[in-house]
Amino acid sequence: MTGLHQRLFRFCILLALALGFGTQASPAAETVRVGVLKFGTVNWELDTIKQHKLDEKHGVNVDVRFFASEDATNVAMMAGDVDIIVTDWLWVSRQRASGEDLTFVPYSSSVGALMVPDGSPIKSLADLKGKKIGVAGGPLDKSWLLMQGYAKHQFSLDLPAQSEIVYGTPPLLAEKAQQGELDAVLNFWNFCARLEANGFHRLVSTSDAAKALGATGDVSAIGYIFHDKWADAHPDAIAGFVKASRDAKALLRSSDEEWQRLASVVKAEGHELDVLRDRYRDGIPDRPIEDEQADAMKLYAILADLGGERLVGPGKTLAPGTFWRAD
Repeated sequence: MTGLHQRLFRFCILLALALGFGTQASPAAETVRVGVLKFGTVNWELDTIKQHKLDEKHGVNVDVRFFASEDATNVAMMAGDVDIIVTDWLWVSRQRASGEDLTFVPYSSSVGALMVPDGSPIKSLADLKGKKIGVAGGPLDKSWLLMQGYAKHQFSLDLPAQSEIVYGTPPLLAEKAQQGELDAVLNFWNFCARLEANGFHRLVSTSDAAKALGATGDVSAIGYIFHDKWADAHPDAIAGFVKASRDAKALLRSSDEEWQRLASVVKAEGHELDVLRDRYRDGIPDRPIEDEQADAMKLYAILADLGGERLVGPGKTLAPGTFWRAD
């Protein structure tokens, strides 16, 4: 080995040592366990996070756990088997009123709507008197209660008393509507979008009803739910997850190609996929948390009046801390 080669060799060794001693290994990504329904729409965002490693970008590892029902995800959350689930702020407030420390980060303001077939003679809620209406979610469903409140406020119409109400699961009611067995159907937003792509249109959305009853904007219907204590103990984990969620939403808002990639997950294609994409984008939250909370407080009072203690529990107002603040 020549003198030049020896000097180069020693320089490389010294450089490697300097780099080795001068840097530290980055900390391992913290795992965040997220419990969701196996075929729920939240999976579209979570799939986007994992596909593009947006969780790794923000120092976390999102571990998706699938459950068969919303009740099962709630039980898993209360048992500590998952760190985050998705549900509504009404449930969070009820739990806080009972002593739990759950809190809510807005996920989506996409909501259901009363759908009627194209060409239907029904032009407003007033025309639903005496009609057969399918309602997903049961008698205490928030959208149904808000729709009742809107009908009374705007048209002095008592929908449960003056119409024929049929309760059922979202897919069953969507099928019955397409078969012409219902005059109108109030369904979850994604089933409404599929109906919209197949010969139906919105008569009035839950968001329209909420605004008529005092909301100043589109209120996030569902959000990511977790315990305050967990967030306090894992500040980097919750911050990283929220950032990954926002990045995924930004991609889903801007990229039509990403929706083509998701087609097999969404289980739609063509025009139906386009409508689902557009309705999802409509529901991406973009309001200050203070505005979300103020509107939720107004709607809570209305829902408490319409649904009573069976719906909201012992709390007469939205529980403090229901909406999470990063500070």
